[in-house]
Amino acid sequence: LVLIFLRGGLASGVSRTAAWVRRRRSGAPPPDAAVTAGAVTAVRDRPAPPAERPAETGGPVGEPMLTADGVTVRFGGLIALEGVDLRVRDGEIKGLIGPNGAGKTTLFNVLTRVYPVHEGSVTFAGRDMLRLRPHQVVGAGLARTFQNVEMFRSMTALENVLVGRHHRDVCGLWRTGLRLPSARAEERRARDAARAALATLGLERYADTPAESLPLGVQRRLEIARAMVAEPRLLMLDEPASGLTAGEAAALMDDVRRIRAAGVTVLLIEHNMRFVMGLSDSVTVLDHGRVIFDGSPQRAQSDPAVVAAYLGEVES
Repeated sequence: LVLIFLRGGLASGVSRTAAWVRRRRSGAPPPDAAVTAGAVTAVRDRPAPPAERPAETGGPVGEPMLTADGVTVRFGGLIALEGVDLRVRDGEIKGLIGPNGAGKTTLFNVLTRVYPVHEGSVTFAGRDMLRLRPHQVVGAGLARTFQNVEMFRSMTALENVLVGRHHRDVCGLWRTGLRLPSARAEERRARDAARAALATLGLERYADTPAESLPLGVQRRLEIARAMVAEPRLLMLDEPASGLTAGEAAALMDDVRRIRAAGVTVLLIEHNMRFVMGLSDSVTVLDHGRVIFDGSPQRAQSDPAVVAAYLGEVES
């Protein structure tokens, strides 16, 4: 009987009974009808998502938003990063490139507090990031993706995106368990934000599709949607074009431009030179844990140190 009539548990039954009594007294319509009408109105009146707006090819770049000074990381006797400096300016798309093992993902892990720092400092929007714990980073306005796509495979695309919104939830155990109005309103806001993030990346049609049945290209964009629903000021992408076809990579470039046009700064690691050089306002090049170049993509492609370390020696 509990499984049939109280699938939400005893607390759910108490909450529904109390709501039924209130409706009988007030003569109000069932809450589901009100929620449905409100959701339809919200979708109808919501401004067009960034995906429907003209993409900007560039924009004004401001003061440094993220600053890393003299970052050094050691794993025993191995020096993964040595005195690395990095500047990411507000409003730019910054590329971080280098050969395999250069320390790019290690630097990402430092910036998001996954790895400890032995020397140096990291500040984001004037805040000392080294004082934060890993789970506090996204609340500070910094979200990221990973090299290997990790989805909750049995969950739908919408449910996977909702995971990225969790840190903004304020209703605790009791309000959520009793299904109080504040908890239901918070859940509706989270679902609206998740659907908007899917719309931004053109993934609305996959909202109710299990993640395990989605192709790699869609999963990579879904991971970006999960990061975007956190409303970051800085989005960090770790090899977002890896494994994508040329057409999928071109579509992803447009997605990244729309994200920047929406006011989000982007820092990305990528080995696809056409992808990173076509997107970035500036690039930083790492080799063996050290910065060997920082400047425009055009200069990077002709810099002797970059050519030797990453793009390959030019035969005479």
